[in-house]
Amino acid sequence: MRPLGNTLFPPVVKNLLIINGILFFATYAFQSSFGFDLSRHLALFYPTSPNFRVWQLVTHLFMHANIGHIFSNMFALWMFGAILENFIGSKKFLKYYLLTGIGASILFLGVQALEITPLQKSAEIYSANPTISNYKAFVEEEVPENIQPDFNRISEYWSQNPKSLDAKKASVGIVNSYLDSKLNTPIVGASGAVFGILLAFGMLFPNTLIYIYFFFPMKAKYLVILYGLFELYSGMANNPGDNVAHFAHLGGMLVGFILLKLWNVRRPDSFQ
Repeated sequence: MRPLGNTLFPPVVKNLLIINGILFFATYAFQSSFGFDLSRHLALFYPTSPNFRVWQLVTHLFMHANIGHIFSNMFALWMFGAILENFIGSKKFLKYYLLTGIGASILFLGVQALEITPLQKSAEIYSANPTISNYKAFVEEEVPENIQPDFNRISEYWSQNPKSLDAKKASVGIVNSYLDSKLNTPIVGASGAVFGILLAFGMLFPNTLIYIYFFFPMKAKYLVILYGLFELYSGMANNPGDNVAHFAHLGGMLVGFILLKLWNVRRPDSFQ
């Protein structure tokens, strides 16, 4: 371990900030100027999606959805990552950043598989035998309540016109469109790696005061615990309107914890 001292912008953090910034603006420039969707190639898609590429496990860490998303991640990367890089050294910090980010995405894909695999099976079964009773059962079992009205319009029309081939065709189409939306909604952002950094900061500098909204002081160890509990609750709640990959955040923290133990990284006030 080769500490760097108190560098405000240590090299890895500085270059990560630059790369993320370049790709963020390039995404908008390529889309507006050439109609080229950079996210389709660099964001992380579910492995059975036709858009999936293995390099996306790394490249999605450098893509962000909007200005608020990239600002919050990059601010946290600089605020906590700079201190961590100064303490453990640039080479180890880069490994930590990439491994926590990749590990976070793998855990999220695993959790996602628990939802998508049965959905795929249900969609295949329904498409093979599309009846109004099977359609209603699919909607009740697989579709979140907040978007069920879109599906119910078809079932209402079908109930009034039980021999309608158009209703049957529309039902198969919306079922497969719903499956496609699950398969082709990408993951973007450095949040998994950032949560790994937050975990490391809380473990190595547990009593450091962090000012929430620049006003409310809280020790780092308590902030990490609260964040972890919040992410676990939010992930388990699985609210339909929530588009945050909470299990990716937890994955970053889990991988970070394992790495710190494997590498035997200790607090600066610990006896070596």
